[in-house]
Parts: sequence; C-alpha cells; structure tokens
Amino acid sequence: MREFSSTVESLISSNNIRFFFLIELNFIQNYYLTSHYTDIDFGGNVYIADGGLYEYDSPKQSSVVDRESYRIVISDVSDTLITEFKANVVGKPITVHCGLLDSNNQPLLGTNDLIVVYRGFVDSPSINNDFEQKTAILEGTSPMADLDAVNNFVCSRDGMDQKSSTDTSFDDIFEDSQINIKWGKV
Repeated sequence: MREFSSTVESLISSNNIRFFFLIELNFIQNYYLTSHYTDIDFGGNVYIADGGLYEYDSPKQSSVVDRESYRIVISDVSDTLITEFKANVVGKPITVHCGLLDSNNQPLLGTNDLIVVYRGFVDSPSINNDFEQKTAILEGTSPMADLDAVNNFVCSRDGMDQKSSTDTSFDDIFEDSQINIKWGKV
C-alpha cells in the first residue's frame, strides 16, 4: 500500500487541496514542465513553469480493456516540438507526477509526497494550428496497450541453447525420437 508523508495526509483530510503536475518528456531533448506558477527543482531537473504547458487530462479508460490514454497539450509557438515529432517521438517515455501545495503554497517534493499519475509512452503526437495558437498534442498510452501485440520469435536448436542451456524443448524435434501422448482423461 502507498504511504504518504504526514503532511500530505493532513492536507488530504483538510479538504483544502491544491495540486500541481510535473511532466517529463524524454525525446531527443528532455523536457521538464510544471503546472505550478514557479519553476520547480525536483530529482536534479528544473521543471519549467513557463514551458508552454497548456492543458493536461486525467487518465481515461476506454471501453476496450487494452488501453488507457493520457493527453497533454503544449504550446509550440517556437516549433520546437514539431521538430521532435518529425524525428519520431512515438514510443518515447512520458512521466507525470502530481504533488500537493502546503498551506504557504509551497510544493511538497519529498519521496512520499509525490504521486506518479501516469507513466507510459507517446502513442499519437499531433500539431494543431488554428491561427490563434499553435499547440502540440501528445497522447500517451500505458504498457497495457501492448497486451494484444504479437511478437514473432524465430528460433533454432542452437538459438535456444544460447538462451538457456537447460531448455530441452527442441531435443525431441531434431532427434529421431518417438513420444506417446495420452489424450483425454488419464
């Protein structure tokens, strides 16, 4: 079970909850964004308050079991993210932490203060330019999206020996042997 610091527990029970997000995008260049009004130093990285974070959604379950999506919208006036998108960001990691503000509006950044809200990968990036604003939209999916993926595995007896010397699954196939299999109730 997740344990929170006593400060976080008292804030949760006070019904006066103010929160912020820390968003980490690991593309060609790493981006650290926050929804807080000031920059936040966390984990050796500075999360930029004026980094263009425009909108973020809470994770949503779709009607299909194999997918949980998360959407982040970032202002991209300087074309920084479109350049990243052209270099292919699909499959790159996204991490989103949620933290609480104390009574003095200071972020709580201890190890038991932050919650990982989302950890997944970019699924479908897009750019929206409506002549008033230009935004980069990142939709991420969790590893649950890979449940129905089929990976081909071509193997040989030598290949299996290299993987595991105790695997004898190919021994009977390559040797001239006969096996009796009982079918049904024994």
